[in-house]
Formats: sequence, C-alpha cells, structure tokens
Amino acid sequence: MFTLAQARHLVATLQPRVDELIRVRADLAELRADLADHGVSALGGLAEVKGLEARLHAVVDELHQHDIQVKGIAPVLLDFPGERAGRSVLWCWLEGDSDVRWYHRAECGFAGRRPI
Repeated sequence: MFTLAQARHLVATLQPRVDELIRVRADLAELRADLADHGVSALGGLAEVKGLEARLHAVVDELHQHDIQVKGIAPVLLDFPGERAGRSVLWCWLEGDSDVRWYHRAECGFAGRRPI
C-alpha cells in the first residue's frame, strides 16, 4: 500500500526509467514499422528488435519490483495501490502528467478516475 506522498515520490524517483521506457517503446515501434515496410531500418534488424523488447521488459519488471501496477505502456499508465478515506484505491499516473493527480477504485478502472 502506498500513501499519496509515497506514490508521488516514487514517480519522481523513477522518472528516468519511465523516460527510458518511452524512448525504447518509440524506437521499437519505428524499427518494427521500417522492417515491415522496407525490410531494413537505420535502427537495425531483428537482433535490435529482440534487444529493445528485452530492454522494454526489463524496465517494466523494474517497475513491478516496486509493487507498481503497469496498466499500459502506450501511453504509460501506472497504478499504486493505496487508501483514501478508508477505501482501497489506486493512485493513478498517466504519461504526460507532471505528478500523481488522479485516483480510482480498482473495480472502476480508468473510466472511474477522479482528480485528487
């Protein structure tokens, strides 16, 4: 369980990892598109695809090691189990947010997000 302050601190601390995830995701998408369209890419070939996939999984695994729920990678969506007013919630951070500014009940999902 995370307090809101802990979730916010972890987002700030892990921002370089999230930035890496975004870069790797973009490189992988571009490389796959190039290979599918032209069979070649300035970013490399199949070995580079496998390397980028491995790096992507490593960053996601690192986030999981902090008990963060990775709900999506395009866009990056992270949930932190917590409690608000005696009720279990997920503190929610979405790529592009400057801070953890949302929460939702687990059973309501993204559609149930509310501003903090």
